[in-house]
Amino acid sequence: MTAHLEIRSTHRCFGGTQSFYEHTSEIIGLPMRFSVYQPPQAQEKKVPVLFFLAGLTCTEETFMIKAGAQRVASQLGMMLVSMDTSPRQTGIDGEADDWEIGAGAGFYLDATETPWSSYFRMESYVTKELYQLILSQFPADQERIGIFGHSMGGHGALTLALRNPGLYRSVSAFAPIAAPLHCPWGQKAFHHFLGNLPQSWREHDATALIEAGFQLPALLVDQGLDDPFLNEQLHLDRFEAACQLKGQPLNLRRHEGYDHGYYFISTFIADHLHHHYNQLA
Repeated sequence: MTAHLEIRSTHRCFGGTQSFYEHTSEIIGLPMRFSVYQPPQAQEKKVPVLFFLAGLTCTEETFMIKAGAQRVASQLGMMLVSMDTSPRQTGIDGEADDWEIGAGAGFYLDATETPWSSYFRMESYVTKELYQLILSQFPADQERIGIFGHSMGGHGALTLALRNPGLYRSVSAFAPIAAPLHCPWGQKAFHHFLGNLPQSWREHDATALIEAGFQLPALLVDQGLDDPFLNEQLHLDRFEAACQLKGQPLNLRRHEGYDHGYYFISTFIADHLHHHYNQLA
């Protein structure tokens, strides 16, 4: 059955269209919102698709408004898709009381612990429902699909690609939470969403998955060295060491003076789109 999409707004943008949608998600069981940029080439043929996973507190609008990606996507003929970072208004007590867990902080996994397991199924939503919705209702080339993300969304891009081999042919990340087993953000999210089961935690940790032998396509990661979360929350050194040990191709670029935000992302977004374009060629 074809999902009904409510178009919340549409805007002309670099010859293409930037649109924002809402639909009732069968997997989540609640309305979910996402955004799509269709380049001008999509009017004539199917085009490659990049899914962008945003970070803590963000929505389906954040990347499309702040990253400045549409100009390059228009030139390269690439569709961009972003989605909200969690279900909203679930009725779970305290869901919006802490910006690090709950509303705006779904961590791109399927929760197994109550009460979160009732609605917080972001991994299945992104990799199954939204993935198929984009393929069925937009001019998307199913043979050329990539994923990237920022911070919590960088964690999501890495782990969803690692856990679903073959689903995404290109991967990249900005300042990802690369070893959530070892940082406060990850430990809090895993405790609430997954319970106290160390093995289930490892199954959602990009560094642990690389150590276990899972592989990604050649990977681009950008990291600002003035990022206030670098040492406590992100642990790129652990991830880099695991990639070196297991032979995972990794281009990890460290940038003096850049922080964690969208000024950093917008500076290097063109490099990421070109990385995906080349991987998906």
